[in-house]
Amino acid sequence: MTTMLKHHVALVTGAARGLGWGIARALGIAGANVCVTDISDDELARCARDLAADGTECLACRSDVADLAECKSVVKRIIDRWERLDVVVHNAIYMPLMTFEATTPEEWARQINVGIGGLFNCTHAVWRQMKAQGGGHIIGIASGSSLRGYKEEIAYCTVKHGIEGFVKALSLEAKPHNIALNTIGPGARIKPTRFTWAEYDRAPAELRATWADPVELGKAWVWLAAQPPGRFSGCRFDAANLVQTIAREGYDFEFAVEKVTLYPALHSRSISS
Repeated sequence: MTTMLKHHVALVTGAARGLGWGIARALGIAGANVCVTDISDDELARCARDLAADGTECLACRSDVADLAECKSVVKRIIDRWERLDVVVHNAIYMPLMTFEATTPEEWARQINVGIGGLFNCTHAVWRQMKAQGGGHIIGIASGSSLRGYKEEIAYCTVKHGIEGFVKALSLEAKPHNIALNTIGPGARIKPTRFTWAEYDRAPAELRATWADPVELGKAWVWLAAQPPGRFSGCRFDAANLVQTIAREGYDFEFAVEKVTLYPALHSRSISS
């Protein structure tokens, strides 16, 4: 695994903690140079220290994905340093749990602008670079809320459904440019997004034991990032299934839909080898 992504450059948004932190670490352990972004300075610094401890060449940028200018600035910094950007993982999310009646227009806009707006902004910022370099991967984060509704998740479910639609539609336009767009869900119970590192550290050990290791789940993003961009696009994957398959068969396993997602009937292979 340590050299699978050698010479690759990756950007992970919302990487200061949780799943984004695990994805960033897994990509770095696999050999990629990694840029991490978030709006929490202290937690972003902790992520950068962890990546450095892994031996990853990294760049940490405080950035709000809801701001297109900031996304463009991050991409420019990455290109200035490493001359390419192969993988963008849009993990950043803002998801306070609240009823519809408690959701103000301002709250609604913020959740939409971070969740689906951030995916648009990151894609817009990297599009010309990926076209010029001959391709790349753009990966959104899926969840059960991508296909079901939940109480107190009006905006979050809207975002997750929207990410799937964005990926499936843009994958068709991206095909001539060798740019792959896909989603990956964790496929397992993970630490609640709202938990800070301080809250995680205070949580009982028996509770933490019920949450999947985000670095282990991150191997699913490593696998997808290592695929030729023309192989899969417009698809939904689930990390737990993928990681279990990798553990059994290795990274070069013989592909079958049932091995890579919890929802085989929903896994659309618009581009495949």
